[in-house]
Amino acid sequence: MSNRADVPPSLQPSRAARVLTWLVLALALAYFLGPVYWLVVSSTKSNADLFSTSGLLPAANNAAANYSALMSWTQGNFWRWVANSILYSTIAGALGTLLSVSAGYGLAKFRIPGKGAMQVALLAGLLLPISLLTVPLYLVFHGVGLVNTPWAVIIPSCVSPFGVFLGRIYVESSVPDEIIEAARLDGASEARTFFTVVLRLLAPAMVTIFLFIFVATWNNFLLPLMMITSPELKPVTLGLYGMMSYFNPQYGAVLQGALLGVLPLVALFLGLQRYWRAGLASGSVK
Repeated sequence: MSNRADVPPSLQPSRAARVLTWLVLALALAYFLGPVYWLVVSSTKSNADLFSTSGLLPAANNAAANYSALMSWTQGNFWRWVANSILYSTIAGALGTLLSVSAGYGLAKFRIPGKGAMQVALLAGLLLPISLLTVPLYLVFHGVGLVNTPWAVIIPSCVSPFGVFLGRIYVESSVPDEIIEAARLDGASEARTFFTVVLRLLAPAMVTIFLFIFVATWNNFLLPLMMITSPELKPVTLGLYGMMSYFNPQYGAVLQGALLGVLPLVALFLGLQRYWRAGLASGSVK
């Protein structure tokens, strides 16, 4: 972290501050990458090596045997579970993002009767643990015949109070009233204004909301546990849980499944990080 020539000397950090900054960053890097390193190393070990060797040091490479055990125990369904998780999370993320920005746009730019009560209910939804709603949701979906279908996971995941809250904040900060009025004066309908003008301005915000909903759906465990019974419809989190509940689990195979199952999330974040950072920065300074 070198001194910049365009920064006045009085504003440049001292040497101690720079050293402390680098130290904090190094500790943060170790904190976040340490578990990933442990997972990579442990996914190559046998059960015996996991308990007899250091968790941070590699042992005999048992990756092929672990993969074979993973495929054998899951009866070849592991990659189908990963595909199910991708499908559920992508559809829920896309629909939830559109629903969130639509609701946020309505709350931010329209005079709606009971708008204050809606915002209070929205804040209350942010404080309510989703696990409390799992049993009522199961009863509702059982009544309409959607239990043990993908929609039993997708539909509840689309509704995100946090996504609506973010959508309202982003609309208030990124969509000027003048642009909306100009579109209306040009004869554009409300729907056309929203889909052709507002959504383009909210692209970074939509990526941020999509990632939040995608990750929340991917990591959701209790809802699929209640809703899904068919092995072919399970997401990867529920499938690996079944492997751990076995009386003699192959821990290395389970860890390898967890490592392979998280790769789509890593690829998604790496692919969308530019838009995600732009959306977070837009929300933090306005």
